[in-house]
Amino acid sequence: MSTQIFPSITPNLQVSLIGKSSVEIATYFGLSIAPLESSDVALFIVSASDGISPENAQLWQTARDLYIPSLILITELTNGEIDFDDMSAIAGRMLDTVQTPFLVLHDESGNPTALINLDTLKIANYTNGIRTERESDPEHKVLVFEFRKEYLEAVEEFGPTGFQDGLSFPAIPFIPSNGLGSYEIATLINSIKNLPSRR
Repeated sequence: MSTQIFPSITPNLQVSLIGKSSVEIATYFGLSIAPLESSDVALFIVSASDGISPENAQLWQTARDLYIPSLILITELTNGEIDFDDMSAIAGRMLDTVQTPFLVLHDESGNPTALINLDTLKIANYTNGIRTERESDPEHKVLVFEFRKEYLEAVEEFGPTGFQDGLSFPAIPFIPSNGLGSYEIATLINSIKNLPSRR
């Protein structure tokens, strides 16, 4: 895709990518893959078709031991067999309890095309591969009420810097074909920039 719809990743940030399609995802975001032990942030890629390998689960434990901020990217969500909520729950059982700051919204054909932010309740639409943001409708607010309550309780438990401190773990959907989740992922990665480097 020729149009970048996400902010530039902070230069010199050491990012480790672990899981299926890590090279392609690194290319998409313009990242060089750093070794886990020297990374400032780790992206664990969880494919909806393949799940989480034992090797990657072990690397997750290494990241926990080192308190490396870790973000979970849920990919391959367009086959329709398993959705973002299902994969987030699986990641939560196999790794650690995850937080879902955004929920996926689908178009009339069932394709994932938008995210609703559980903090602001705004909707980010990626239908045409360009991110546009708007206020959610009243029915959206009703539908996500319980999810939002759970998410805000997690934020309160771990504090506003829980992710940056390596204590809470956001799961974000990512679909390269329309860019869904790319802005949110890049924004979270960039939130690490003010932390002391681990190198």
